[in-house]
Amino acid sequence: MKTVYVGMTADIIHPGIVNIIQQASLHGEVMVGLLTDSAIAKYKRLPYLSYEQRKQVVESLKHVARVVPQDEWSYVPNLKKYRPDAIIHGDDWKTGILSKVREDVYRVMEELGGEVIEIPYTQGINSTALNELATSIGTTPDLRLRTLRRLIEAKPIVRIMEAHSGLSGLIIENLEVIKEDGVHRFDGMWSSSLTDSTSKGKPDIEAVDTTTRLQDLTQILECTTKPVIYDGDTGGIPEHFVFTVRTLERNGISAVIIEDKTGLKKNSLFGTEVEQQLAPVEEFCEKIQAGKKAQVTKEFMIIARLESLIAGKTVDDALSRALAYVQAGADGIMIHSKEKSGEDVREFCLRFRGEYTNIPLVLVPTTYNQFTEEELAGWGANIIIYANHMLRASYPAMRAAAQLILEHSRSKEADAICMPIKEILELIPGTK
Repeated sequence: MKTVYVGMTADIIHPGIVNIIQQASLHGEVMVGLLTDSAIAKYKRLPYLSYEQRKQVVESLKHVARVVPQDEWSYVPNLKKYRPDAIIHGDDWKTGILSKVREDVYRVMEELGGEVIEIPYTQGINSTALNELATSIGTTPDLRLRTLRRLIEAKPIVRIMEAHSGLSGLIIENLEVIKEDGVHRFDGMWSSSLTDSTSKGKPDIEAVDTTTRLQDLTQILECTTKPVIYDGDTGGIPEHFVFTVRTLERNGISAVIIEDKTGLKKNSLFGTEVEQQLAPVEEFCEKIQAGKKAQVTKEFMIIARLESLIAGKTVDDALSRALAYVQAGADGIMIHSKEKSGEDVREFCLRFRGEYTNIPLVLVPTTYNQFTEEELAGWGANIIIYANHMLRASYPAMRAAAQLILEHSRSKEADAICMPIKEILELIPGTK
């Protein structure tokens, strides 16, 4: 019997998917190439359902004989591997982002002596619109929490941007830039203690009470769906950190990052080396262990932030601490430095990767921002956090608008740098 290949995401099963499978079954045995998370994430948002969940659903559909993973956005690798007699696709791929995929499929199937079957796209069905509708409905704490680990597994670099308000969260949620290698977007948000306090006009002083921070973070959670990494400062004493972990996990936060400093809080990038006091390794390991015992789900992550390089210590010191923290149960390591060359961070990353190949590495390239994400991934980084740029960009913009109004005694001159009222009304659903 002939084999007919059908590629799909199958995050939402709609009549269009049922139709194309039925049409494929008229030509032979149906093999579904189910796109993996990594194949999808380069061009679209991560599916709500995991690959295994989607596979289970597709395998239960009538006429589906076999489901195989499609690890690339392109069909070509699977077509060469499985050599089907035909491939079937809706005629919607003649234009847009799939047009290049279509060209490659025709070329390869001609080489294989196979057939390309195009059928009319099912009218009234728009999978992109369905996904946007699902996003507009929102998410649940459980779904949001689990997304970060899935992103780390699916993408070479997970791109995280600082959010300090619901409005900044919406920008991170919706902004996309189309480039030659796919669609670039932010994968999640960083809840920074610095930007949270600064947006309130208060100094960045660590507080043991997480409840106050979460009240503000709730404004972001209510209008977004992407995962959140929480800046936990030092985490406080182990007894307090236990409650922090439980509170964050219950609210759907994906991870907390705690730093191995002690004493009065000083911003890492501006405090002197003398002021940066490192916590004893054993004590910090006990805090990590206490947090891991307190969490309920396997998905929640505790990431240890190393301050060795900030405190003037060596890469050797940072590496020894990192290895101890991983042994204590840390789910990831963040290395911090104010050295503009980035060479100390690079050396640490390469040496750490020599010890652990799968433990997530987090970088915050605020000072060494001359390096691209691709270069940082080459060092072994998994997550890049842009830790304060939304707030830093907003202050100059607001100040400029206010200054123009003062200078001209009217607001007309400020119009050029202000968002039109109409766009403000369209920005938030339900405002008009």
